[in-house]
Amino acid sequence: MRLVSNPPNPFESEHREFLEPPPQVRLQVFEDAAREILSRNDSPDLPFRWSLNPYRGCFHACAYCYARPTHEYWGFGAGTDFESKIIVKQNAPALLRRAFDKPSWKGELIVFSGNTDCYQPLEATYRLTRACLEVCAEYRNPVGIITKGALVLRDLDVLGRLSREAWVRVYLSIPFADDSVARRVEPQAPSSSRRFETLRALSEAGIPAGISISPIIPGLNDDDIPELLTRAKQAGAREAMSVMLRLSGNVEPVFLERMAAVFPDRIGTIIHRIREVRAGKLSESDFFSRHEGSGPYWRMIEQLFEISRRKTGFPGDSDEPVPPTFRRPGAEQTALF
Repeated sequence: MRLVSNPPNPFESEHREFLEPPPQVRLQVFEDAAREILSRNDSPDLPFRWSLNPYRGCFHACAYCYARPTHEYWGFGAGTDFESKIIVKQNAPALLRRAFDKPSWKGELIVFSGNTDCYQPLEATYRLTRACLEVCAEYRNPVGIITKGALVLRDLDVLGRLSREAWVRVYLSIPFADDSVARRVEPQAPSSSRRFETLRALSEAGIPAGISISPIIPGLNDDDIPELLTRAKQAGAREAMSVMLRLSGNVEPVFLERMAAVFPDRIGTIIHRIREVRAGKLSESDFFSRHEGSGPYWRMIEQLFEISRRKTGFPGDSDEPVPPTFRRPGAEQTALF
């Protein structure tokens, strides 16, 4: 990796994530000469095999982010390093095009932000997510996106092309109904209100969109589920999903330290509820079990989500197949000869 001595200012752009003054964070940007851009997922409890992450680390600084330990692979810390030392894969679009040109690539779904948010503020300057989406549109490769970033609206034209000619789904991650609570847990991400506005704009533009109430943090945001689903449906969301909090590796001390600082009167309840749905533990790493809890309190949360889902009119779990839309440019003409 190479440190960029004077990285582009992520706020000097017409695409602004913050209406407030930018947080006082000393941002360092590193360039990674990556050799591949598609990450293969072999976890049996995830519904996709391939993910694409133009950035490592995430400026949004969400206390609960499960990707924090991946920063340790690069010699950085899982705490403040994760949100202030961002690694940029400048050659991501070229690597993606090279992957698509390989005969072995058959056009499977690619999920953007399988690890860190592809629409964090640096994307306003680097535009790597947009360039990769343009490659996907050119090859008609199906795309899924999970983000907190309102910057996704900049790319409505590319998303529209993907919707018409291939397949695309955009999920807005909105785990908190109250903006002030969200700001304490996700200090540098757009407000929940702004994310709902983004969800509405996507829906009005004809882009299939949904809400991800993730993570569910027992004792903190489980009561928000009905309001979140209602507001998402009113904003035009077509689908809804949720995932239980994961505190793997050094996510646990980062999360607990930050929750104790911003919720001193609730930290005891939060820890108690997490242990209650994790059979006395704070984390679970086993496949399938890691994304949900157990016990009476967790069943109550599941019932609350299910009742609210039905009341608001969201469909249940869908195994809708992703259509085989992938085409290499010029393949139609070549087939004529």
